[in-house]
Amino acid sequence: MQPVKFTSKEDIFEELKKEVLKCKKCELHKTRTNVVFGEGDINADLMFVGEAPGKDEDLQGRPFVGRAGRLLRDLLRDVGIDVKSVYIANCLKCRPPNNRDPLADELIACFGYLKKQIELIQPKVIATLGRYSTYELTNQKGALGTLRGKVFQYRNIKVVPMYHPAYLLRNPKAVDIFVEDLKKVKSLMMQ
Repeated sequence: MQPVKFTSKEDIFEELKKEVLKCKKCELHKTRTNVVFGEGDINADLMFVGEAPGKDEDLQGRPFVGRAGRLLRDLLRDVGIDVKSVYIANCLKCRPPNNRDPLADELIACFGYLKKQIELIQPKVIATLGRYSTYELTNQKGALGTLRGKVFQYRNIKVVPMYHPAYLLRNPKAVDIFVEDLKKVKSLMMQ
């Protein structure tokens, strides 16, 4: 009789990452430079889910490393959330050409990976950044301005829709709203 082999959460996460790095489920694999799997604390209470990697993310293979990512990290620090204590991922693991919006078949192809990441991490709160991650995890359609700041559920995990940090770069007046939502997310983590 073979001894039972227990696999650690880290090992399962690494296997998932290897699977994603080889993915060819949609056409985006043809134009990507790097897969952007996600990064951070795999035991995080807070997970951020964006839409898709941009140019900087595609080049580096890391999420939220461009201007929007730097802004996100600065605002996290401002409200007292340690970026090392969160996990950051995207709905899509590959960059759409010219940063176009994700297509339905791309979201469908990648959602299983995001779902597995969420199941493994088991965060208390997920902050969705932008329309597509909000739609994917809340099944709510509509203007993000009407959804942001509300609390939804995804498999018993609280989900708080937020503006994407790239939106804040174009609309600096929305930074205060984003900070307000971050404070709400922080308080939900404490519950």
